[in-house]
Amino acid sequence: MKIKSSSVIVHVQSDKCSIKIFVDMSAVSCLLTEDQFLCSICLDVFTDPVTIPCGHNFCKTCITEHWDINVPCQCPNCKGVFNMKPELQVNTFISEMAAQFRQSAQQEASSSSTYSGLKKKTWLFLLVCLMCVFISWMVSEQKKHDFVALKEEYEEKKIEQWKTGPEILQMIQKEIKHSMELSKEDTDRQILTAVKESFERSQAELIETIKEKQKTTEKLAEGFNNDVKQEISELKKRSTEVEQFYKAQLEKLSEQIMKLLPESDLKRVQQYEVDVTLDPDTAHPRLILSDDRKQVHDSDVRKNLPDNPERYETHVFVLAKQSFSSRRFYYEVQVKGKTAWLFGAARESINRKGKITLRPQDGYWTIWLGNDNEYYALDDPKVGVFVDYEEGLVSFYDVDAEALIYSFTGCSFTEKLYPFFSPCLNDGGKNSAPLIISPVSH
Repeated sequence: MKIKSSSVIVHVQSDKCSIKIFVDMSAVSCLLTEDQFLCSICLDVFTDPVTIPCGHNFCKTCITEHWDINVPCQCPNCKGVFNMKPELQVNTFISEMAAQFRQSAQQEASSSSTYSGLKKKTWLFLLVCLMCVFISWMVSEQKKHDFVALKEEYEEKKIEQWKTGPEILQMIQKEIKHSMELSKEDTDRQILTAVKESFERSQAELIETIKEKQKTTEKLAEGFNNDVKQEISELKKRSTEVEQFYKAQLEKLSEQIMKLLPESDLKRVQQYEVDVTLDPDTAHPRLILSDDRKQVHDSDVRKNLPDNPERYETHVFVLAKQSFSSRRFYYEVQVKGKTAWLFGAARESINRKGKITLRPQDGYWTIWLGNDNEYYALDDPKVGVFVDYEEGLVSFYDVDAEALIYSFTGCSFTEKLYPFFSPCLNDGGKNSAPLIISPVSH
């Protein structure tokens, strides 16, 4: 007995009988139904089946035409939407299964027509031959039986068996049914094995394909990531260059704007800066002058100095060595850390002995700070003094703010003017910081 995918061929030969019988196995129940091989678009058996990302299967032509008409790409079954049109590859496993199903259906139709053509008058002969088939099959499956002995026994009882024909037919039908069941089980087992092997092979191929696509995707992603990093690096470099260029242009623009703007009043008078030093012959005996004659402070101790006419006797005042009688002059004094100070300009003939009143009528044009927070003007780190002899002007400036503090105008100068200074009393060390004649910072 030889078994093929969808049929059984039985060959029996003896001294009196030799026959080949074709048994169609399409009647054997199939593990897969027809619906599983039908495309849900054309409702026919798959042709070039493809599997889309959501897992559903369609004919390649059907799903392609469906997506050409419907945008975006959407699964006709689950309505899943794909942002990019999936790449379609024929699913070889489903294609092979569909082809086997189609062939099985064709063979089923062919075998049905063959059986319908048998003539009714040969039924008895066919039954007898089928009995021979059964005997031959029993011999091949059960080797313990002796075919020769069975034949002799059959010859001896042949007349009796012919007499009980209906019983023999029933036995033959029963054995044929059992044989068909065994064949069906063997066929189903082979189908399961073939399906399993085909599925495992297709699954392994699918996994390998997915791995290859994953590797390709990773390479593409790595390349894209490197491109993005390079682009970011170039953008940062460009950003730095742009920022540097912007700063340089801003500085140039600021310089140009400053050139176009009118010069501040302080900048204008600072150009008349003069070198001023203190005159020790005019300093009160308690005052200490630095070696460079640029600083002065109160020592709380009265030194024994000659009482010459130029020296202040009662107040801790001192004049500059330089005098001015027909020009403009400007100097700056640093007052940082002091709680009281006094300076400005004084004419040559001022009173230097006894009680002195600091007012223009008596020849003093000054600005002062007293008791730490009682301002006549302002307490600033640096104060500028400008004198315009011809215009009769004495002005005081807040150097840091470039702002005018106060101006004496309409003055009448007829004699020499001296820069005038007083660090005020030491006040137990609270006002020990010196007055400092400082250079102008342009």
